[in-house]
Amino acid sequence: MSMQSSVWPTEIRLNKEKDALTVSFDDESSFTMSAEYLRVHSPSAEVQGHSPDQRVTVGGKKNVRISSLEQTGNYALKIQFDDSHNTGLYSWGYLHELGTEKDERWAVYLEELEEKGMNRG
Repeated sequence: MSMQSSVWPTEIRLNKEKDALTVSFDDESSFTMSAEYLRVHSPSAEVQGHSPDQRVTVGGKKNVRISSLEQTGNYALKIQFDDSHNTGLYSWGYLHELGTEKDERWAVYLEELEEKGMNRG
């Protein structure tokens, strides 16, 4: 995954239901991403592993919510989810990448769930 360090967030907004995060960037792009999408694509070692072949498919997160957001330095956002997951640091570049590649990544995730006999619920 490429980390585009040149992008900088201009606005980070959690909706009132706490199930979607909108991030706008200084390149004039803006992405709304569901809590579920962010949770299953967490950059944490728990989800990503320590190499691509160790990546874990996370199911059952359809109703996950974001409990809190915390900026980490000048480079990332720490997202606390209501399932107690909070170990991933979402760099600005990774958030931009997740937004840019959302449709493709979501399609791959749904295929992986199906192949593994898992579900979103």
